[in-house]
Amino acid sequence: MPTSPAKRPRPLSPNIQNYRPQLTSVLSIANRISGVLLSLAAVVLVIWLLAAAAGPEAYAVVQGAFASWLGQVVLFGCTFAFFLHLCGGIRHLVWDMGYGYELGSIYASGWTVVAGSVVLTVLAWIASLVLGG
Repeated sequence: MPTSPAKRPRPLSPNIQNYRPQLTSVLSIANRISGVLLSLAAVVLVIWLLAAAAGPEAYAVVQGAFASWLGQVVLFGCTFAFFLHLCGGIRHLVWDMGYGYELGSIYASGWTVVAGSVVLTVLAWIASLVLGG
């Protein structure tokens, strides 16, 4: 007696089993995630501004949250998200002008986005520590 089609296991695509994320796909997803994180960071910025407008007590509470180790990690992440989104946007502007579509250029610009984001984040934090006291 033949087995019904519903009882047979579905074959898995060999592409799914052998898929390895590419730099371009990872950066595309990271760009979207960083955009969402920056939207959330904008809400936190508004909260900070409202606390500053509300008076010293409210401002001290928000500043205390930002000064905590968790607040510093979140601010560092927001800084990295900002620069990742910025560098990715510049990369897309170059593509919009019709440049950089060769495979070597795509990977070079992708790694430049990653490296530039890291370097700009670290430089921004060093500048904030040096200039901010």
